[in-house]
Formats: sequence, C-alpha cells, structure tokens
Amino acid sequence: MTSLKEDHSTPSGAGGKKNVIDSHQHFWKYHPQIHGWINDEMQVIRKDFLPADLLPLLAENNIAGCIAVQADQTESETDFLIGLATENNFIKGIVGWVDLRADDIEERLQHYQQQSIVKGFRHVLQGEKPEFMLQEKFLRGIGALKEFGFTYDILIFPQHLPAAIKLVQRFPGQKFVIDHMAKPDIKNGLIDSWKENIQFIAQFPNIYCKLSGMVTEANWKTWKKEELFPYLDVVTNAFGINRLLYGSDWPVCLVAASYAEMISPVKKYFSTFTKTEQEAVFGGNAFQFYHL
Repeated sequence: MTSLKEDHSTPSGAGGKKNVIDSHQHFWKYHPQIHGWINDEMQVIRKDFLPADLLPLLAENNIAGCIAVQADQTESETDFLIGLATENNFIKGIVGWVDLRADDIEERLQHYQQQSIVKGFRHVLQGEKPEFMLQEKFLRGIGALKEFGFTYDILIFPQHLPAAIKLVQRFPGQKFVIDHMAKPDIKNGLIDSWKENIQFIAQFPNIYCKLSGMVTEANWKTWKKEELFPYLDVVTNAFGINRLLYGSDWPVCLVAASYAEMISPVKKYFSTFTKTEQEAVFGGNAFQFYHL
C-alpha cells in the first residue's frame, strides 16, 4: 500500500457519490427496555431514528447508500431492518442478528439466505465475557456462516481482542470485519496494547476493519481531530487500504458529533491518499466485503 502521508491538512471529498457507502449505521423505534443501553448521558438518541432521518444526511455528505446494522439481539430486529430496506433502496445491505448458538442454526441461515439484502450477522460481543465467543455452540454457528455466504461483524472492546484472535484463527475462509476499530480508549490516550493486538489480528487476510465509532470513544465534549489520527495510523498500516471500511455509527455518533463533524476527520485523514485509495475506503471495500 501507499505509505502514510504526514500531512493531514487539506480535506477533500470521498470520491463520486455513486459508490460512497456508509458501512455502519442503525435504525430503531426507541423502546426503554429494548434500548436500555442508552443511558442518561445519551439522552440525545433516546428517540426514533428511521430512514427518513438519515437520507438527508447522506445526501448532504455525498453518500449513496448505507449498511444497516442490528441494535437489538432478536430475529424480529433482523426482520424490521429487512422491512425498512424493502421500502428504502438506499439501504444497500443489512447486518442482522440470529442466534448463532441455536441447534437449528443452519435452518435459520438458510431462511435468511432467501433475503438477498441480508449480508451478514452480528452479536453484541462487547457485552459478553471474552470467552463467550470461544464456546462450542457459538463456534459452530460461526462455522456455518461461510456455507451460506454470510459475513460476520465483530463488535468488541480492546480486552476482547485476544479471544477474537483465537476466533478468527479457526475460520480462515470466513469474512470478518472488526466494528469501530475494536473501540480503543481514545479518551484516555491508551494505544499500546490495543495496537499490538490490532497488528496481530490484521495479519489474517480475511479480517477487515471499520473506521467508525471513534468520536464516541473519545471525550464526547472536547475531542479533536488530531487525537484520532494516531489510531487511524495504526489500522491503516495494519490492514492496508483495501480492508478498511468507512462507517458513521449514526445515530450513536450524535452523542459526540453531528454526521458532518464525525466524517470530517476521516475525510481529512485520507485527503492526501490517491483518489483510488479514497474510493476504496469510502465505498469500494464495502461493496467487495458485503457483496453489494
């Protein structure tokens, strides 16, 4: 890949709108029990967020479409997202939820294989102990994904990375993507242990990484673009240009930044890269990874 440029001073566009994809965002009809993770500090997102709310933001930021990712761990959530995608063609793919530990997992995957908009699945592993992802039934479910052509989004904190490394080692043919760069502790400037594990897991060519969730791992009130760049350096050097996917994590990002404020540091960071490299990060890689 092209070596990292030192100058991040001049922002530029993310390429033509036609192929620009937001690889990670959410929709929900707010419910205090279902979305109990939205605490008092996150009051701004305690409401409904639906396609009509996102579409103008994508238009303003020259983005053609998005990948809608599950926010609730039920199959009804997956069906809810399928319904939204049926009515909104800018939703290019869905990362749903299915119980990977279910005895009938193959039957469930075969069911969702009939819905071409469903590209992959995710479990909120950040809410589980690291060993959760290494239990026999979960591994069996992950092992079934490839047969049906599904990807898997890995949502974890840095302390889960050693277990995630063991997970991906078992499935060299399965396409994985790490959500939110594994949520490094940007707020406290912690980087070394996270960096070491990111560099290790990136050695597996079937692992991709989403450039998302950074502003919410920084100080919500005082974050600056320059604080994010060292973390972007790590994942860009580790994964290379062709395994990075831009994602907004909207509407969760709103607790720390508007859509435009959230995308600005990523655009600025890659502004000195070639047009081809920018187009890969801001859409081409999402097309390839999710078979859009």
